Amino acid sequence: MALKGVKVVEFAGLAPGPFAGLVLADNGATIVRIDKPFSSSSSDILCRNKRSLAINPKTPSGLEVVKKLIMSSDVLIDPFRPGVMERLGLGPDVFLGNKSKPGLNEKLIYARIVGFPRTGSHKDMAGHDINYLALSGILSMLPGSADRPAFPLNLLADFAGGGLVCALGIILALFERNSSGRGQVVNADMVSGARYVSSFPLMHHMNPSTGTFAGERGTNLLDGGAPFYNIYSTSDGAYMSVGCLEPQFFKTFIERFVEALPADFKQQYGWIPDPSTQFNRDNWPKLKDFMELGFKTRTRDEWGTVFMGTDACAVPILTPEEANNLESSQSSFPLPHPKISSSNAEVNVDSSAIELSPGKHTEDILRELGLTNSEYQRLVQDGAIQGSRSKL
Repeated sequence: MALKGVKVVEFAGLAPGPFAGLVLADNGATIVRIDKPFSSSSSDILCRNKRSLAINPKTPSGLEVVKKLIMSSDVLIDPFRPGVMERLGLGPDVFLGNKSKPGLNEKLIYARIVGFPRTGSHKDMAGHDINYLALSGILSMLPGSADRPAFPLNLLADFAGGGLVCALGIILALFERNSSGRGQVVNADMVSGARYVSSFPLMHHMNPSTGTFAGERGTNLLDGGAPFYNIYSTSDGAYMSVGCLEPQFFKTFIERFVEALPADFKQQYGWIPDPSTQFNRDNWPKLKDFMELGFKTRTRDEWGTVFMGTDACAVPILTPEEANNLESSQSSFPLPHPKISSSNAEVNVDSSAIELSPGKHTEDILRELGLTNSEYQRLVQDGAIQGSRSKL
């Protein structure tokens, strides 16, 4: 696999850090997650193909072991707020060095994920995905109700602009290390990351001459303003998605849609749209009303059959359980993506892959680091790890 042989230390965190580690693990990297000792559970479900070392770096012996682990690794993922790792004695300068002192591992890729940019008035504040979106500019543009925009779970900042962007930065830094021989710091913040993955709508908005996002929220092509790019309820309380932006696709959609409507519906409504209706904005309210009422004359699956195999760009909205059936492996979990043809390895995606008990691999990892029994006993005595005084 592409990252086989790459050793990663991932400090336990929430969402973006674990997802960055998951991306690396799914592509062959070896991941050791640093957990808190004396903890029996973890909220992290993004842990397949990772191992857990439960150790307290706030103790001298624990700090020594963590340093030793990082010294033999290629990547470190820091998910904490600014300053936490420095206070632990594990900041970037310790490993990458500075002008006055060499580092312990100058080939290390030191990846940091924070919420807000490291400069500015928000840098030390607590926050979550919705707050990062709020400062990115993109939340104000998202569809929703008439009085407020809606947020897309915690996908845009935590995972797209956080974990995935950080994983990309790590891979770029590893690639550059092949020629420079040196590691470096990868700084990812979720406000900037969310802005970057939202480049298309933000750039259109700042250049209103393009027309794509020139109007107020909810009046444009992609934000719920266009009837032909929207979501509609069906008679069984389910939903259909419609995305026929191009004229040829709208033509296919509207002709099949009208044909499938009951005769009495068409007679009662008294107006039938045709392909020329699409870009007549004056008719958008009437077209939207026609489609809303029309979709409620059939079930979701009936409408799915109407549009199946056509270029209407109209498909049913599946539940998570239904979407699992589209996976060729019939897995209950999303498979790694994209697929790289040179890699034939299958990633473990069974139900046990989302469970990793803190400290499950502590003794194995300490043994691999070459710790002696006396060093192990010192860790136990210091409270750096949870364990007995038996030999490794």
